[in-house]
Amino acid sequence: MNPVLLGLLSGILGLAVGVFGVVAYFSSQRHRRELAEVDEPALSEGAAEILGVLGRAYIVVDGIDGVVRASPGAYAFGLVRGHTLVQDDVLALTGRVRRDGVIEERNVELHRGPLGQGSLILQLRVAPIAEEYILILADDRTEATRTEEMRNDFVANVSHELKTPVGAISLLSEAIDEAAADEEAVRRFAKRMQKETVRLSALVQDIIELSRLQGTDVVDHAEPADINELVNDAVEANRLAAEERNITVVVGGAAENPVYADGPMLTTAFRNLIDNAIRYSPEGSQIGVGIRSRDGLARVTVTDRGPGIAAEDQERVFERFYRIDDDRSRNTGGNGLGLSIVKHVVANHGGEVDLWSQPGQGSTFTVKLPELDTADSEDGPDAPAAPARAGKE
Repeated sequence: MNPVLLGLLSGILGLAVGVFGVVAYFSSQRHRRELAEVDEPALSEGAAEILGVLGRAYIVVDGIDGVVRASPGAYAFGLVRGHTLVQDDVLALTGRVRRDGVIEERNVELHRGPLGQGSLILQLRVAPIAEEYILILADDRTEATRTEEMRNDFVANVSHELKTPVGAISLLSEAIDEAAADEEAVRRFAKRMQKETVRLSALVQDIIELSRLQGTDVVDHAEPADINELVNDAVEANRLAAEERNITVVVGGAAENPVYADGPMLTTAFRNLIDNAIRYSPEGSQIGVGIRSRDGLARVTVTDRGPGIAAEDQERVFERFYRIDDDRSRNTGGNGLGLSIVKHVVANHGGEVDLWSQPGQGSTFTVKLPELDTADSEDGPDAPAAPARAGKE
């Protein structure tokens, strides 16, 4: 055969083989894609829309716990990073659901981050969906759980606090019965019983007041109020207690604008602050109550001449039933609820209460509340009243 013709045929054959190879390669790739699409089930758009309106954070993972879809809340809770499920507790749950095919529901506590003791309590519901997907629903139960813990602690504390005066009254009544023939002893025991009764009555009243505060919406009962009058009412309510200990209460200054407040509730807070100052100040001393306006805030300060409060106790004095010195509190009649009530009242009014104190130099409590703009307060009773913007200190 002619060599030229032979070379030409060889070239044509090589080109045909090359074209066939390219066609076979692309056919193989297309076939692999088709197989992949068939083998991996897809999450329908309808399912994605349903997940979006559940009101919970959600995550959908595949057969190897790769994140297929996740809500912003799942990332905010720290459950997902990139396309990876990062919490070991959650991975363990998905593994059990994949193995058993049974829905799992559990509360888990997760750290908010690498620093500090902050944590989240999430209610997780993990269920199989589609062919190989696992759905994880997460609901933040942190606040509800903490509230329940606080309620249980409160009930336990109340039970403990009530036992002391009730037990004392019971013992004193038995002592009176046994000493019925001794008139002097009967009078002595009766006087102590009266003291315990007053203490019990005050404790019950404070418990009722604190419970009411926790369930009251200030907005439903608030109106523009003259804070100067509220403070004067609180001072007057403590007049007798101050006179019994020969303590002078000096009031100075004035607030320029009204505040938006539940008047009786705010008066209770000021009354408790002044009562606290009277209890812990030495007899014959003086208590100062100051009122002023600054940067859109009404400020009320109550300064006593008491023993002062150590730095480590200053954060805790606003806790329910917390007492720095139990013996002194019993002698003064304190039950550890007064400052807790103050904190709740002020917080409900959008304000804050600060404490400055040093051992041996007394204490100063400062209540800050947003004032109303003068223009708002003069528009008439039907005009909506809004707190003025408070400037930064």
